[in-house]
Amino acid sequence: MARATNPPTKPAPISVPLPKLRDVAELLKPITWFPPIWAFFCGTVSSGIPVETRWPFLIAGILLVGPLVCGTSQAVNDWFDRHVDAINEPDRPIPSGRIAGQWGLWIAIIGTVVSAALAAVIGIWVFAATLVALFFAWAYSAPPFRLKTSGIWGPISVALTYEGLTWFTGASVMAGALPPTPVLIILTLYSAGAFGIMTLNDFKAVAGDRAMGIRSLPATLGVDRAARIACVVMAAPQVVVVALLVSWGHMLVGGIVAGMLLAQLALMPRLLRDPLKQTPWYNATGTSLYVLGMLASAFGLGGVLGL
Repeated sequence: MARATNPPTKPAPISVPLPKLRDVAELLKPITWFPPIWAFFCGTVSSGIPVETRWPFLIAGILLVGPLVCGTSQAVNDWFDRHVDAINEPDRPIPSGRIAGQWGLWIAIIGTVVSAALAAVIGIWVFAATLVALFFAWAYSAPPFRLKTSGIWGPISVALTYEGLTWFTGASVMAGALPPTPVLIILTLYSAGAFGIMTLNDFKAVAGDRAMGIRSLPATLGVDRAARIACVVMAAPQVVVVALLVSWGHMLVGGIVAGMLLAQLALMPRLLRDPLKQTPWYNATGTSLYVLGMLASAFGLGGVLGL
């Protein structure tokens, strides 16, 4: 008589621990929230609406563009780059196992849903801008788009979301409506110029980009040509901004922005002599002048400084 055998047992599921808050915070990279929050602040100023009348919306907007949308984009990026990070940055939360299993993906999905929900509560134009920003947050890193692998579409998507859409969001949060045409024109110009800033940011990873097949402009054109393109792309929209501000009667602000542009032009030769070495220096000087010009333009559009 055959001996009875026990049926095979399934292995016990491996429990995945909840990620710790400090690891989630590291995944969301708070240091990256500053540029969109700055552009959001430019948007609030350009609206010309007193802040004290819209405090709840202002706070909600800061949470939206910083921890939520920008933080979500960082989580998406780390999730889809987890295999590369396992080689280059093994201490990051996902490859190190501190955020285990599918939690990296779930954090990105939760951030997307919460961002869209909060934007819908704030207003229709903020909701529309947020949906576009979230699309690019995923398209930048996730297949099939992987915009980050393109030296054109990658910087365009980041410049649009970090500068243009967040400025638009700030103005819409304050006004509760579509921003006026002059605001839309100026934010579009500064968003276009930010393409140059994003190109300069690619200089820190030229060797890695070439090895991984990422076609950033420095990796494909060489650092010298990419640096010249970045300088032209940053400067040209500012020339138009100055001309428009002056034509609209904002003489003082136009002069301030023109002065900041001239200072940038004076700094660019040092950058162009050795782009790889001088890019961090230029980001601290020339790029800072660029974003200060954004704020000055916003003050002019908002009717501050008596204009």
